[in-house]
Amino acid sequence: MQQTSAISNQTAMEEDKQRKLDSRYLRMARIWAENSYCQRRQVGALVVKDKMIISDGYNGTPTGFENVCEDENNVSKPYVLHAEANAITKLARSGNNSDGATIYITASPCIECAKLIIQAGIRRVVYGEKYRLTDGIDLLERAGIEVVYLEVAPQSSSVGNTIVAPSGAEGGAL
Repeated sequence: MQQTSAISNQTAMEEDKQRKLDSRYLRMARIWAENSYCQRRQVGALVVKDKMIISDGYNGTPTGFENVCEDENNVSKPYVLHAEANAITKLARSGNNSDGATIYITASPCIECAKLIIQAGIRRVVYGEKYRLTDGIDLLERAGIEVVYLEVAPQSSSVGNTIVAPSGAEGGAL
């Protein structure tokens, strides 16, 4: 009986440690989103493998284009890349691969980015803002990818951390 209790305590400690890591990486993705020149919405993404950040991205225009994401009507230009797409395509130009990695995204992925995530071999997605469309999340779950929604409360200082579990969930997979 004591062994079962010790195993469940260890599991709870590991889950707590993972939740804290997830929260930290998600906060880092939020900071990275500040690099975006987009006015309507700034989104950041980090690809993490073996506790190392192997790629990063934020929404914006392709390399060599002007850093203007919206037209005169405040509509995103059709060639603006999403943060996830930028992070995944950066991997193609590096010596890293994303097999088994986790991607941290400040907003839930669209269906197009979900397809890239699946094809990149990413096994886990952690995101911090829900979007009105859920087709990207639905596709990831259908593909057997672990999907975690974490709402990280804003902080007034760099010390401490508050994780708010979404209603009906324990801060884990949906």
